[in-house]
Amino acid sequence: MRQNPILNEADESDNPLGMLTNLFDVAMVFAVALMVALVTHFNMSEIFSKEDYTIVKNPGAENMEIITKEGNEIKKYTPSDSDSPTNGSKGRRVGTAYQLENGEIIYIPEK
Repeated sequence: MRQNPILNEADESDNPLGMLTNLFDVAMVFAVALMVALVTHFNMSEIFSKEDYTIVKNPGAENMEIITKEGNEIKKYTPSDSDSPTNGSKGRRVGTAYQLENGEIIYIPEK
């Protein structure tokens, strides 16, 4: 038996979910491209490298954060008010030093 080619085309065009698979593919390509663009724009390529690093976000500000990566472990340290030193009567403050849980000390100079 021979099928009518016109009937086969009509069956494919009546499927409302046929276009949905193409939209999913386009959305996945767009999402990956957006992630790559954000990583390159914010210079965050260190996060994906094998090397150890330390990043200081908002140095000297109240909402400062210190992010360290050692091996496969990433730690985030947020200094609290109890960590801040008291003001002395002699000398002047030139920066802040923070000691991480592993004993490493990070110095942040004030602007």
